[in-house]
Amino acid sequence: QVQLVESGGGLVQSGGSLRLSCAASGRIFSIYTMGWYRQAPGKQRELVAVITSGNNTNYADSVKGRFTISRDNAKNTVYLQMNSLKFEDTAVYYCNQKGKRYVVIGVTDFDSWGQGTQVTVSS
Repeated sequence: QVQLVESGGGLVQSGGSLRLSCAASGRIFSIYTMGWYRQAPGKQRELVAVITSGNNTNYADSVKGRFTISRDNAKNTVYLQMNSLKFEDTAVYYCNQKGKRYVVIGVTDFDSWGQGTQVTVSS
């Protein structure tokens, strides 16, 4: 299996910045997409940003121009730089990585989620 460990959440004032990290470990062959999702209380989980193996990115309209997703393939790690944070960015942020992992013979797909990290923005 592939495990994801997130870090970097916390409490910040409106207008502040945070940087989230998510590192994957396990018998990884390759990682195609890395992404961040979030879920606020009483709401469905939504996509925040995603980055492909070709470094193509896609952002939710609500975070465009404020958040930046990046990846370090050597470290199997994805980052989310969050600037100009707003109260409505408050949520639990989840990392997701998809790719292929080694099995006994060959490789198979994986689709792993992190445990979530709380981001709270005070107004």
